[in-house]
Amino acid sequence: MPTIIAVANNKGGTAKTTTAHTLGVYFSRGGYRVLLVDIDPQSSLTNACGVKSAMSRSLAEVLGGSHAGPLSLSEIIRPLTPSLDLAPADKTLVQRELEMVSRMGRENVLKKALSTVVDNYDLILIDCPPSSGLLTINALSAAQGVLCPTKPSAQDLRGLGLFIQTLLEIRKEINPSLVIIGIVPTFYDGRTLHHRGILQRLEEGRMRVLQPIGQSIRVAEASALGETILTYEPDNPQAAAYLELGKQVEQWVKSELKKQQTAP
Repeated sequence: MPTIIAVANNKGGTAKTTTAHTLGVYFSRGGYRVLLVDIDPQSSLTNACGVKSAMSRSLAEVLGGSHAGPLSLSEIIRPLTPSLDLAPADKTLVQRELEMVSRMGRENVLKKALSTVVDNYDLILIDCPPSSGLLTINALSAAQGVLCPTKPSAQDLRGLGLFIQTLLEIRKEINPSLVIIGIVPTFYDGRTLHHRGILQRLEEGRMRVLQPIGQSIRVAEASALGETILTYEPDNPQAAAYLELGKQVEQWVKSELKKQQTAP
């Protein structure tokens, strides 16, 4: 069984897509078979992976709306490298999310779709939309762990607190095994007193704070070319930061795999 991680926050602009994409590349280069799943109608991860259009062959055709979609997950998956695949998104996911509201078992539609490809992957990373809607709930229902990227600002901190409450509700009502792997501070500038203060507040909380990621125009340039900073400019400080984040997440993944192997 693969380990499934959702990269989620109900606030936009927190580098969820960049984090999911970069971690996908990190793990695929480390010997893992990885599937990236774009469940955001904005298709940011799809575009970041160099896929400009996925209309009629995207996750929307797999999930369906009030009824199951016409395609299986394996029919829409696109290989990016020998060990990294993508399940792309497109804007029709907006309509599918609305239609899914009337569907029986609507919270587990993505989970069922992923169950059809579990033998093909070691790790599945889901890039979630910036909301707590049904698409995000589907991702959190399917995942064993969640990463929460957040900007180091007071407003984002308040939003993060609300999202964590949502996670706790999902763990209580839908997915009791869901684990908050950690908070990922993004766009972090350790030279500013404000950012350092926010980081301290995060570290004083009950959630684990992972490697902060700074801001660099090179990260955006890499995404525009369908790459990540790990391959585009490996000597960049943010490449080093993402490598450290990858190591931290990999520790959690290995512990999760160990649990699966020792489970009765």
